[in-house]
Amino acid sequence: MARKYFGTDGVRGRVGEAPITPDFVMRLGYAAGKALVAGKTLRPGDHPGVLIGKDTRISGYMLEAALEAGFAAAGVDVILAGPIPTPAVAYLTRALRLQAGVVISASHNPYYDNGIKFFSAGGTKLPDAVELQIEAYLDEPMGCADSADLGRAKRIDDAAGRYIEFCKSTFPNDLDLRGLKIALDCANGAAYNIAPKVFHELGADVVPVGVEPNGRNINDGVGATVPSNLSAAVLKSGADLGISLDGDADRVMMCDANGEVYDGDKLLYVIAKALHAQGKLDGVVGTLMSNLGFEHAIRRLGAAFHRAKVGDRYVLEMMSAQGINLGGENSGHIICLDRHTTGDGIISALQVLASLRQTGQTLAQACEDLVFYPQRLINVRMPAGFDWASNVAIRTAREQAEAELADSGRVLLRPSGTEPLLRVMVEGSDGEKVERLARSIADTVEKAFA
Repeated sequence: MARKYFGTDGVRGRVGEAPITPDFVMRLGYAAGKALVAGKTLRPGDHPGVLIGKDTRISGYMLEAALEAGFAAAGVDVILAGPIPTPAVAYLTRALRLQAGVVISASHNPYYDNGIKFFSAGGTKLPDAVELQIEAYLDEPMGCADSADLGRAKRIDDAAGRYIEFCKSTFPNDLDLRGLKIALDCANGAAYNIAPKVFHELGADVVPVGVEPNGRNINDGVGATVPSNLSAAVLKSGADLGISLDGDADRVMMCDANGEVYDGDKLLYVIAKALHAQGKLDGVVGTLMSNLGFEHAIRRLGAAFHRAKVGDRYVLEMMSAQGINLGGENSGHIICLDRHTTGDGIISALQVLASLRQTGQTLAQACEDLVFYPQRLINVRMPAGFDWASNVAIRTAREQAEAELADSGRVLLRPSGTEPLLRVMVEGSDGEKVERLARSIADTVEKAFA
């Protein structure tokens, strides 16, 4: 059954436009609360508990209040954590033995977008069945529990400190980061007051970037989606390497002392090699976007490689199904299930740094045997509801490109799960051919709805 409101990562959109309006978000909180109450055996006077965290968008204040009201009306107690990373909500939901966690964030999107995503009691994304149950309650009139059964709300003052200690606990006790200068771009987002402390307390000399949020500058020229900003910060400060997070800190990019950027595939490879050296690599899960060179490198380590649909929830689903602890996307979503239940930019960076400390290598040295095929990704904005998959011209352009690439590459067309975009990706051994074919397909898509 298709979901009406939930996308690949919760409910997301432009603030003030459906569904990201105060009234809808209040009803969403009420519907989620109803699902929690219905799914839990309660003693008289008991209430399910949820944790609400957010990033630094100015709309977070409004949406937090709306969610709080909806949950309270359903008889659910709320704990407000304030601005904290998405993976911090997953961790604290488990640590505090709560029934769910909620994040108010649109991740890497501009400040005028926002979204609501949920975590289960176990710190994982909600199963489809639960999201469908919430959607069913959304289609019913909103009610209100009896006054005696209304939920309460309180703030947790040490949320950041608890999460900082958790992140540090994933770094080997016999290692530190002393003598290492790190440029750290926090995207003016949820990790602005957390990530610098994690790396500093482990001994690094931290050069903070993007740590002055004003409600409107999240992801604005900073963060993991603008790695050039990190490269510039590394070169200007003379740092040994750089780490860049996105607005909600669940993805990471890094760069070396020369400003060379290392994406999710490369960082996954560094972690995979470390696990292989320890005899702990049980395979790797990538996505349809993972570079062929990355797949070949993992197979050279003697490990299985699996491709999931694009989206960290699908990577996690395949990891669980295959019994694999390591997976992620080239966009920087990296999941280390031996460390956390969800993707975590800070923790993933720590695993990369641990590997470099153990081997004494630089990022360049750790990746010197990883050879990527040229890959070109073009995002084509298209009208909502446009049936690109049935368009004859687009299908023909794709088939012609695949025939020309033969066994030396591949073509992938897929819609974005969060924006009205069609992502056109071409990969192959010949860089000029890859660029030409990607541009040709993208032009065909644009003409198809012109």
